[in-house]
Amino acid sequence: MPLRLYNTLTQEVQPFAPLNDNTVRMYTCGPTVYDFAHIGNFRTFVFFDLLRRWLRASGFKLDHVMNITDVDDKIIRNAVAQNKTLDEYTAIYTKAFLDDCAALRLEKPERLVRATEHIKEMADAIHKLEEGGYTYRSDGSVYFRIAKFKDYGKLSHNDFSGMVAGARVDVDNYDKADARDFALWKAAKPGEPAWDTEAGHGRPGWHIECSVMAIQYLGATLDLHAGGIDLVFPHHENEIAQSEALTGKPFARFWVHSEFLLVEGQKMSKSLGNFYTLRDIFARGIAPEAVRYLLASVPYRKALNFTFDGLASAKTAIERLRNFKFRLDSAKLAEGVNDKIAEHAAAALAGFRAAMDDDLNTAEALAFVFEFLRDANTALDAGEFMEGNLAGANALLDQFDAVFEVLKPTAAAGGISETDIENLIAERTAAKKARNFARSDEIRAQLLDAGVVIEDTKDGVRWKRK
Repeated sequence: MPLRLYNTLTQEVQPFAPLNDNTVRMYTCGPTVYDFAHIGNFRTFVFFDLLRRWLRASGFKLDHVMNITDVDDKIIRNAVAQNKTLDEYTAIYTKAFLDDCAALRLEKPERLVRATEHIKEMADAIHKLEEGGYTYRSDGSVYFRIAKFKDYGKLSHNDFSGMVAGARVDVDNYDKADARDFALWKAAKPGEPAWDTEAGHGRPGWHIECSVMAIQYLGATLDLHAGGIDLVFPHHENEIAQSEALTGKPFARFWVHSEFLLVEGQKMSKSLGNFYTLRDIFARGIAPEAVRYLLASVPYRKALNFTFDGLASAKTAIERLRNFKFRLDSAKLAEGVNDKIAEHAAAALAGFRAAMDDDLNTAEALAFVFEFLRDANTALDAGEFMEGNLAGANALLDQFDAVFEVLKPTAAAGGISETDIENLIAERTAAKKARNFARSDEIRAQLLDAGVVIEDTKDGVRWKRK
């Protein structure tokens, strides 16, 4: 079966393939760099990463564009309050975002584009929309007349037939299902950064930024546009209206959206004390790969409940995977092949691929991996796992890690000396003899965080740097 994705536009799971050649022209909505991104944001960005990795695993090439919104209401307000230029203010949070992405092992898009570097192109697009009769001016600002676009609402599937003609909104974010003419260009206010263009003295609205950059780099019709579910309306609805008004062509063939993240069953909020950035999580000693695993483990169209118990379970799951990989790399196996294990490995790999092809069903894909791990470990314990079974087992792990990428520890292996390793192993052995299993487990975790995997065998403890 081919890759299938849920298309928000059609409300169906559909087979996916690029329209032309073998290259997926994909646009994803990036960060608005007014503050540190939080874990809810990174649920979406991890989804983007899984998507692009699986598209490539499906044999497609990628031309992926992601924007960085470095001018909007919140950014301007905060920059002015801190007496910083727009560039000075956004540089801090742009770097922080990119650092966080690297920590979570997110692949870089083929193109990362900044809104402030495309102001002229936005003004040109607004001029073209004016010529087409899609806009009007008021108090120096330019607004898109949504009543002029007959298909408005086709993405969010809302009925806007009763909307008040001429009602408009100036802010970038506004209430759901509140359809109002939106600002394409905002007249400058005293003390705010502004540009002089044929659209006027001011700055672009949020929605026009994505349309212009997507069309400039990917053409009039994208294969795939992705974002968080909160962007369906108004942002993506408005993108469709202005883009299709500009080109007369469908803006995107597939719209794919990830669901919300809850924290301990509640909406994330600073007032509830459950608002976390990645820096907050890492400061608790939690490895980035545990965060990545947890965010990736729940299928993107299901709400994810982020808990610290869940992070602990993610860490345990990763340790099981790493220990199994270590056993494969270090075990002395009899020659030959166990046909039953070989068949199970092939079935697990096929199941993993089928689950990922089924709208990126990561939970089912993981189930195939761990079912094989259980049986393979049993076979290893019984001496029934043979040298000829390594290829199938490693093929499954390689396919898994090409998507999830959690097998390699973040900690630099060179950060701990061999003497320290041996001393910790000796302390762990003494702790086990004293039945102090809590300390034994603590040392094992400490070594793992330092990039050292240990295995208890009948011949003693073996260790290996990853």
